[in-house]
Amino acid sequence: MKSLAAEFLGTFALVFAGTGAIVINEASGGAITHVGIALTFGLVVMTMIYTFGDVSGAHFNPAVTFGFWLARRLSGKQVLPYVLAQCAGALVASGLMRCLFPASKLLGATQPAGPAMQSFVLEIVLTALLVLVILNVSTGAKEKGMTAGIAIGAVIGLEAMFAGPICGASMNPARSLAPALVSGQVDALWIYLLAPVLGAALAVPACICARENCCRAGELQKVP
Repeated sequence: MKSLAAEFLGTFALVFAGTGAIVINEASGGAITHVGIALTFGLVVMTMIYTFGDVSGAHFNPAVTFGFWLARRLSGKQVLPYVLAQCAGALVASGLMRCLFPASKLLGATQPAGPAMQSFVLEIVLTALLVLVILNVSTGAKEKGMTAGIAIGAVIGLEAMFAGPICGASMNPARSLAPALVSGQVDALWIYLLAPVLGAALAVPACICARENCCRAGELQKVP
């Protein structure tokens, strides 16, 4: 239950701060800017990793949970409870955003700016890179584990900064699901549910190719 509470709270913080930055940027006429939005996502993930990493592994993302399961670093019986806790936290965050900003049409929901397949491929690649980084920095030397939050937050901020204007740079089904459901903007939701899962699936063999000890059969680990 402690792990599920941590996943709920961490995902709540991620969605509340990240989509909140988008909504407030719109409401304030661009005061936060795109760079500020990207930094908000990266920074909130980094801080939540250091807050809850030793409790739940600090996934806050169904795609990351799926990747850890594929890498045999998370028990199969933990996958569904983790995903449900993450989605619940995201939904509560989006519900609160709706109460605070009832005039917002999208509530920070991710939408493709161009062709759907363009965003679909981008989300696959972005998520693959994110999960590859997470799998690599969450195992090994203690010094690496201590800086995992910085590396993960940095790659999220970097990817959001350059790809956000085109695909939204979600990389997280829970982050996209919640504002889409609460705002009723679900036309493009399939992109952000399917692509991150495929990206996570690609990251695991890439991790194995790069580091033989990155994924060990039967070994269950958590993000430090």
